[in-house]
Amino acid sequence: MSTGTVQLPAPKDVRDMLTGLVGKPVAVDAGGPVTPTPDKPVSVAVYVDPQMAINALCVMDLGASAYTGAALALLPPGGAQDAVEEDGELTGMLVEALHEVVNVLSALFNVPGAPHSKLHKLYAPGEDLPGDIEGMLANFNRLDLAIEVPGYGKGGISLVLP
Repeated sequence: MSTGTVQLPAPKDVRDMLTGLVGKPVAVDAGGPVTPTPDKPVSVAVYVDPQMAINALCVMDLGASAYTGAALALLPPGGAQDAVEEDGELTGMLVEALHEVVNVLSALFNVPGAPHSKLHKLYAPGEDLPGDIEGMLANFNRLDLAIEVPGYGKGGISLVLP
């Protein structure tokens, strides 16, 4: 591993982090890229280094956003499933819980030799993304995963390095 740059975590590290966070064995497998479309909103967590330069993004589809947040906050699965399948957006409570999820996920990028990463901003599903952030979503230095939170449902996560 080179020093001085943020590295993508291993899928096992993502699984272990999510499992510890929600207290249930989250399944993590290879997945497709999570990208926003008009009918498929995503959440985007922006991580920065100590100089406030963006050094990583965490992109989650509506399912991953709702189900990780709901599991962390011990919210009933039904409400999270309604948010995904019927409403197409997260409730304020789910956004708050998701903020905590992506804040904890910053630890995935904080490995020896890499600059410290911290959560700078969470764009909830459906929020407008600044052009520079939207442009980074297509970068090829990424880890695309499919997850399943037991009792809640499936979703997709992409970790992207600028």
